[in-house]
Amino acid sequence: MNIRNLKHHINWRDAWQEMRKERMGKPKVSYDNNFFNKTAEDFSKRTKMNDYEYGRKSTAILNEIVNGDCEILEIGTGPGTLTIPLSKIVKRVVGIEFSGKQINNLKANLKEANLTNVEIIDKNWEEATHDEIRDVFDLVVCSHFLWQVEDIEKLLHTMEKASKGFCAVIQPCGRDEVVGKIFEKMGNHKYTGQFEPDADYFAYVILREWGRLVNSRYFRYTIERDLEEQIRYMAGFIGRFLEVNTAVKKKIRDYLLKRSDSGRYIEDNNAVVMWWKPQK
Repeated sequence: MNIRNLKHHINWRDAWQEMRKERMGKPKVSYDNNFFNKTAEDFSKRTKMNDYEYGRKSTAILNEIVNGDCEILEIGTGPGTLTIPLSKIVKRVVGIEFSGKQINNLKANLKEANLTNVEIIDKNWEEATHDEIRDVFDLVVCSHFLWQVEDIEKLLHTMEKASKGFCAVIQPCGRDEVVGKIFEKMGNHKYTGQFEPDADYFAYVILREWGRLVNSRYFRYTIERDLEEQIRYMAGFIGRFLEVNTAVKKKIRDYLLKRSDSGRYIEDNNAVVMWWKPQK
């Protein structure tokens, strides 16, 4: 792999590790014993929001570098946010996914969409063999996945090794302001971006240090939740810093009810698609 020998490097590693410590801990939620199963279902439901809006808009951008003859490797499929729209325009998608809950949701969503050109590798991406992800893919992509990765350089290196064409990273940019407001109200701490998903800038810095020319494009998408879904969404973040018990849940509910008379919560977000051509 061709990496530039630069005199000066940006020290992003310390910031990466500190932010991952905040974001990767399992939320402490005690008000509902079935909380994590419900949040997995919530995620699958959001995936299909507005006919897979997030995935469709990502795919529309990627359509500049893929076509109907392409074979795609997706690392971290989740319930099919990108997998479903992407598989409709390419020959084959091979998806790597480690979560059994997400695999079950993905299979159900593929069946619902009547798609049969997706192969699922039930493994952690680090355990996939060379034969499974050798350099035969026209595009290697990961979507909304970076914060789950401890070694982001290793992930990007793996993506490049598996690609004979392009690599791409898709990542949400920023959270709705209500997340920060509830965090400050519940925890008596100032919100300084503890839940921001902006991992794209780390990938960009690394890739530029490697000498890659990175293309990027942004798009907007919308998510709508009912009251209970919104409470679970907030609890999933706040629970990394304090226990969300019945009393805390009530505070979250009361706060949210003041923000909506209809019981529906619409969140407008941005996301970035970055793609580049590896150098072998």
